[in-house]
Amino acid sequence: MKIERIGKATKIKLFSLKAPHMRTFHLAWLAFFLCFFGWFGIAPLMAVIRDEFALTKAQIGNTIIASVAITVLARLAIGFLCDKIGPRITYSALLIIGALPVMLIGLSNSYESFLFFRLAIGVIGASFVITQYHTSVMFAPNVVGTANATTAGWGNLGGGVTQMIMPLIFTAFVGLGFVSGQAWRWAMVIPGAVLILMGILYYKFTTDTPEGNISDLKKRDPLYKMRPSNAKVSFFRIAKDYRVWSLFVIYGACFGVELTINNIAAIYYKDYFALDLKTAGLIAGLFGLMNLFARTLGGFFGDKAGIKWGLKGRVYFLFAVLLAEGLALMLFSQMSILPLAIGTMILFSLFVQASEGATFSVTPFINKKAIGVVSGIVGAGGNAGAVAAGFLFKSEDLTYPEILFILGGIVVGVSFLTFLVRFSAEAELESKIEMDESLAEKARSLLEKKLPAKPEVETDPVS
Repeated sequence: MKIERIGKATKIKLFSLKAPHMRTFHLAWLAFFLCFFGWFGIAPLMAVIRDEFALTKAQIGNTIIASVAITVLARLAIGFLCDKIGPRITYSALLIIGALPVMLIGLSNSYESFLFFRLAIGVIGASFVITQYHTSVMFAPNVVGTANATTAGWGNLGGGVTQMIMPLIFTAFVGLGFVSGQAWRWAMVIPGAVLILMGILYYKFTTDTPEGNISDLKKRDPLYKMRPSNAKVSFFRIAKDYRVWSLFVIYGACFGVELTINNIAAIYYKDYFALDLKTAGLIAGLFGLMNLFARTLGGFFGDKAGIKWGLKGRVYFLFAVLLAEGLALMLFSQMSILPLAIGTMILFSLFVQASEGATFSVTPFINKKAIGVVSGIVGAGGNAGAVAAGFLFKSEDLTYPEILFILGGIVVGVSFLTFLVRFSAEAELESKIEMDESLAEKARSLLEKKLPAKPEVETDPVS
């Protein structure tokens, strides 16, 4: 039996759920949003937990490292699973299993047990790789950067929203009569329960590819091969590509920095600007809220640069926004007046998230036969960067502003690694042909909508 071929989407129809592309788009970003909410739900409550467990600065640094460390390995593994069993089952399983430590962190009764659960929660950070993989499968080259950036950016938004919402949930439990030591524990049950519900919805309403689920397609056609494919490209072959590791470090300098800021922003504003927990959380949340559009802008302009200048245009744009991110972070670190600190933080947030979007406007073109593995390695770089930054924050000799300034300088240096990400003339030509086909398909689709429908013509049956 032949399989009906449904191509990749050449445009993003935000208000449509008819096609599998857009159902996947919306469920992917929502799933990632909830993963982020659960992943960093504990961060804005750290001031309360610090007092309860009498945590030192070094111990808080260890919890920051733990929250992102295991995600490095999880992202590498999850990319492989996406290639092998498809994103639908992989995502559904991750959501449901990852919800358990989110809810169970309330069982912590010491620094050691809290550290263990903080480590376990980090597994759900691998959801990013599935999100990028799934949208890469569903969308054509002319919009894949925008699609990847938007789903990831709106998902990252969960890191900002949780800074605002979790203190309110905590306060609500206190209002119900719970003491603070009980309130933060019950508050973490909420995001865990929602993650389980999301896992069920993702399994029910998404498909692995535009044509359907991999298992069904193989049953209907034993010769069917998933378009981004995988089986013939080993992990080790991908690991030999220096461009992948360049992007690994680059993503560590943008997403790794974002993860770090998500972990320390609330406590930073509370300690250095003498704010209460709710106010500090609201201001810290502004950093994450920029994901509403900032990461999308990175992917969008990456696509535009790709349309005009080819793959090298995507790389040059990535360099520009990454350099701007580093400079903006250095500026933010020097602000001691609250309004100026907020303003420069928002500017920095714009560039850090645009850099993330720009990174994943390049990543799908490194090796189209192993999108999952490449995305997994690059995505793991983000968490590796956060782990490295976490060691800086453990230092008793450096203040947070000094650490942020150093971190900004590192990002400036890393921005020059973008020039190692090069593509052959053949790859540039192949990309141009595929881009032209995508643009032509988009133009045909627009033209068909504008043309009047052809009248039906009745014909006599042949006797």
